Amino acid sequence: MEKQTIDSTVLEIMASRICHDLISPVGAVNNGVEFLQEDMGADGGDMSDAIGLISMSAQSAGARLQAFRLAYGAGGRDVTVKPSEVHKVFENLVVPEGKITQDWNAETLYAGVELVEGFCKLLMCTLILAQEALPKGGVVRVTREGENTIVTAEGNDAMVRPQVDKALERKIDISIVEPRLVHPYVIGILASQYGHSITVVTQETGKIAFKITKA
Repeated sequence: MEKQTIDSTVLEIMASRICHDLISPVGAVNNGVEFLQEDMGADGGDMSDAIGLISMSAQSAGARLQAFRLAYGAGGRDVTVKPSEVHKVFENLVVPEGKITQDWNAETLYAGVELVEGFCKLLMCTLILAQEALPKGGVVRVTREGENTIVTAEGNDAMVRPQVDKALERKIDISIVEPRLVHPYVIGILASQYGHSITVVTQETGKIAFKITKA
């Protein structure tokens, strides 16, 4: 049987569909929890802790879906998506755990910059890489060097997992791409599709930096 390949655009549309279909029920769960909290009032007793846990989990799941939809979905490539939206989505993603903060002003950093198709998708993808590089938490910063964007992760035990850099550049065989490498491998493909590359440019103790470069 002839081996079939799938265009990355089709994968983006599929990701959009999956995230879209899941965001609504997750949001409904969170809304339902809020109604329960209102009905229970101050006399909720031990149930309030359980409801609070469900609410936090629903919010976290919703935040992840929003981030994944922006990173992997077709909508993220739209030039109408702004870095400020990426900042907000990433903030919602990291706030629940409370280990990671971000220190950059999206509106100031990209004021007057004409963004190309897919840039904010790649920025979201790189922020997720930075999050994964901070297992014990830390600070994520975004800066610009000319037309390049630098995403820096600083914190205790900041690290890039083995072969992530090679996966970003697609210098590993597809047969060894496992769950921990699928994100960098896929965004390496996406970056190429949108005329960019994403590389690891700094690996120091407590500091990792990724560069988004226009090809």
